[in-house]
Amino acid sequence: MTNPFSNLNLPYSGRLQIRVSGAPGFLPIKSAHVFLSLTSIPDNTFEEVQTDASGITEFFSLPAPFPENSQTITFSQPYSLYNARIEAEGYQTLLITGIQILPNQDSILPVTLFPYQSPIAQNDIVISAHTLFGNYPAKIPESEFKPMEDTGQIVLNSVVIPETIVVHDGAPSDNTATNYYVPYKDYIKNVASSEVYATWPESTIYANILAIMSFTLNRVYTEWYRSKGYSFTITSSTAYDQKWMYGRNIYENISQAVDSIFSNYLVRPGRKQPLFASYCDGSKVSCSGLSQWGSKTLGEEGYSAIEILRYYYGNDLNIATATTINGIPASYPGSPLSIGSSGSKVSQLQEQLNRISQNYPAIPKLTVDGAYGPATAGSIRVFQQVFNLPVTGVTDFATWYRLSDIYVGVSKLSEPGR
Repeated sequence: MTNPFSNLNLPYSGRLQIRVSGAPGFLPIKSAHVFLSLTSIPDNTFEEVQTDASGITEFFSLPAPFPENSQTITFSQPYSLYNARIEAEGYQTLLITGIQILPNQDSILPVTLFPYQSPIAQNDIVISAHTLFGNYPAKIPESEFKPMEDTGQIVLNSVVIPETIVVHDGAPSDNTATNYYVPYKDYIKNVASSEVYATWPESTIYANILAIMSFTLNRVYTEWYRSKGYSFTITSSTAYDQKWMYGRNIYENISQAVDSIFSNYLVRPGRKQPLFASYCDGSKVSCSGLSQWGSKTLGEEGYSAIEILRYYYGNDLNIATATTINGIPASYPGSPLSIGSSGSKVSQLQEQLNRISQNYPAIPKLTVDGAYGPATAGSIRVFQQVFNLPVTGVTDFATWYRLSDIYVGVSKLSEPGR
C-alpha cells in the first residue's frame, strides 16, 4: 500500500480517540471496526482500529500541519482532515468525513450507531470547516439584554442549567432543518470546538467558553425562540447564534474545561439575565463583543479569562454560578470526595458507579458502605479514564457531574418503553 502522506506537508501530529455506542447512547459497542483514511484520499484506508469493552479505541496519532497555522490568521488550513468508517455487527455502517486534527492536541469522536432494524437510517456525517477557517454568515447584531414579555408561559425566575438543548440545524425559518436534542455540556463542547482553536492559550479558551455558555443561557432564560412560536432553544446558524456541528470531534482540553465550569455564566450587577455575550472572529467580521483572535493575543500577553472578558464587555462584568442543574440526582457536596471521606454522598457515588459498570464493565463494582477507600478511588480512576477526565481517583466537581450525567443516561435505558 502506498503511503498516503508522502506528498503532504504534515510534520506534526495530533491524537484521536473514537467512542462508539448504540442508539440511543450509553450502550458501548465492543469490537466495532474503525477504518481511517485521509479526506482527500477517501478510498485509501491506512489504519484499522477496534473498540474495547467500553466501546472506545486507544488514542492513536495522526499527522497534522504546523502549529503556526492555528496561531495566525492565514490561508493555510490549521488542521488535517480524516474520514472514519465505523462498522459493527448488527448495526448500520456510518461514514464520517472531515474529522479535524490539530497538531499536539487530543480529540474525541463520539459515534452513535443505529441497529439494522431501526426505522432511523444511518446517514453519513460531513463535518463543516471550522468557523475561523471557513466562510460563514456574520452575526446579526442584537441587544445585550432581552425584554422579558409576559407570554402566559412559565418564566424562569433564576438561571437554570438545562439538561438538554434543542438545536435547530439551520436558520430559524428553515422548516426542513432537523432539531437535535443535545445534552447541555455536549452542546457547549461542540460549539467551543467549532468556534476557537484548541491550540490557543488556556485563559483564552476559558474566556471563550464562558462567552459561549452565557450566550446559550441567555437564549434559555429568555425563551427567545420558544416565545416566537418555535420548538427549539437555539440554531446552528452563525447569523443568528453560534456554530454547532452534528457529529464533529471534540478536543479534550476544551472538554475538560467545560466540565470544570459548566455552571458559570456572565452577568452585569443588578441583572439576573445572563449576558447575551456576542462575539466574532475579529478579522473577517467585526462586532461590539469579544474578538476571538483578539482574545488569543490577550491570552498570550498573560491576561486571565476574566480580564479578557472585561477587556471586551466592561469592568462591571462578573461571573455567576447557577445553583440549579436540571437532570441531576443530587448536587455536588461542595468539596471533593477522596480517600477518608464518608457518608451518604459517598454511598450515592458508589451506587451510581455500580449501575454504570453494568454498561461499562471495565469499571470495578463496589460494596456500598459509604466509605471512600482505595477500592472506591480505584473505581473512580477507571471511570475518569473511560470518560476522558483527569485521572486522580478524587471525585471533584467535574467528576461528580460527569458521573451523574452517565448514571442518568444508563438509568433511562432501563425505563419501560426504551
